[in-house]
Amino acid sequence: MSGYLSLILHAHLPFVRHPEHEKFLEENWLFEAITETYMPLVQLLERWHRDGLKPRLTLTLTPTLCSMLMDPLLQARYERHLNELIELADKEIHRTRWEKPFHELALFYHERFAAVRDAYAACGRDLVGAFRQYQERGYLEITTSAATHALLPLLADHPQSLRAQVLVARDHYQSCFGCEPRGIWLPECAYVESLEDVLQEANLRWFVTDTHGILHARPRPRYATFAPIFTPNGVAAFGRDPDSARQVWSRHAGYPGDSCYRDFYRDIGFDLDLDYVKPHLPAPDSRGFTGIKYYRITGSSPDKEVYNRPAAIQAADRHAAHFLDARVQQFQRLSEILDRPPILVAPYDAELFGHWWYEGPEFLDFLVRKACSDQKTFELITPGEFLHRHPTHQVATPAASSWGEEGYWRVWLNEKNEWIYPHLRVAQDRMTELARRFPQPDALQERMLKQAARELLLAQASDWPFILRTGTSPEYARKRVKDHVLRFTRIYEQFAAGQLDAKWLKQVEWRDNIFPDVDYRYWA
Repeated sequence: MSGYLSLILHAHLPFVRHPEHEKFLEENWLFEAITETYMPLVQLLERWHRDGLKPRLTLTLTPTLCSMLMDPLLQARYERHLNELIELADKEIHRTRWEKPFHELALFYHERFAAVRDAYAACGRDLVGAFRQYQERGYLEITTSAATHALLPLLADHPQSLRAQVLVARDHYQSCFGCEPRGIWLPECAYVESLEDVLQEANLRWFVTDTHGILHARPRPRYATFAPIFTPNGVAAFGRDPDSARQVWSRHAGYPGDSCYRDFYRDIGFDLDLDYVKPHLPAPDSRGFTGIKYYRITGSSPDKEVYNRPAAIQAADRHAAHFLDARVQQFQRLSEILDRPPILVAPYDAELFGHWWYEGPEFLDFLVRKACSDQKTFELITPGEFLHRHPTHQVATPAASSWGEEGYWRVWLNEKNEWIYPHLRVAQDRMTELARRFPQPDALQERMLKQAARELLLAQASDWPFILRTGTSPEYARKRVKDHVLRFTRIYEQFAAGQLDAKWLKQVEWRDNIFPDVDYRYWA
């Protein structure tokens, strides 16, 4: 073997759960991701296991995502969502019976949704448990992230919040997977030097930075991004390989933009009569995505051609072969200049595979099968396993960096979202004050302190400033920040007045029920 390839899929969604509404638009983010990304990944793992393949992949399952996947309310709502999808596909089979290309696609969707429903039932609605099983079988290394995917460098001026985000995540991982996490996905690959102490305290052994985080490390790394470096605290930092990233992520040259693939935006929820699709829309009062899409990307023109599923699968096969060949050539070049086997780290958002790029799971399947059978140049490996085999590396301090726009935190701190942080700073200081004032609370005080911790964690999520910057659902993001800060403030004021409202607390616990065992003392 000339080297190692580490494929890392980062699965994350913000905590979106609204029991106060019968249907809620943003809950559909989870339902779409389960149908198009998470269940297909479980099905891939099952097929690899059946066929005797044992690739090694790395999967981040963030605490907010795990919490939603395990929530009985959201599990029931997802089953309802799937049943409605199957019902809509059945209607489409009848509506398109005289239009052969659309009719064949309607049959395809009906079969696909039914297979997802069967697989979801077969794993007992427990996707976290299904992924845990494949970690225990040796297919996956599952990593954690910050508790609510907060951008950690923006918490660096309040070490207690930084510590709480990491330690709450570690505790939650242990409750989900029965062991300690070895690696952590720093949200948005955002790193600053002050993170190292808490990563060491949590016994986390490695993380990933973007390319420039390693290339601009001090001192300059001898092996660039082709080997990890150890920070002064002994935590390993792996750098993203730019070549493998470009082939998938590039807006113009990346595989997902091929004209054979399914168009993400052209959906029958926008194309067909509103009364016809209305019962199946995520929000009945407005048009939206149903998941049934009949057109391929075709090109920049608004005139789209009908999606050809066999041609799309052939394209995924072709692109997997191209990606594999490019990596083989890359390893061959590196083997001529390096005195050790290099590792190429290829991290991607998991939701790219299936949700944004519908044929992404097929690409992964082809790639893994070809990597296991058609070449002997590199081995698929996880960062944790690589460190076990190769424990000696250069010591250096990575540069402050992220994989966001311009390489730092501009996406999460700009003119559209800067108003959030003064409110968070006040709440963070107050949380530490409360944690220190009540080291031995009574039962009601402890419940109230735990809820204060949940509200602060949820307000710190990086998703809200990101959405405000991109403008996808700005009113929802703005409301979420305000709601969590206001609930936290109300708790603080109740402690200040010495009057705790147990009835109100019960309502808030019912709504924001993440991290039932959160340790508020981490803020002390």
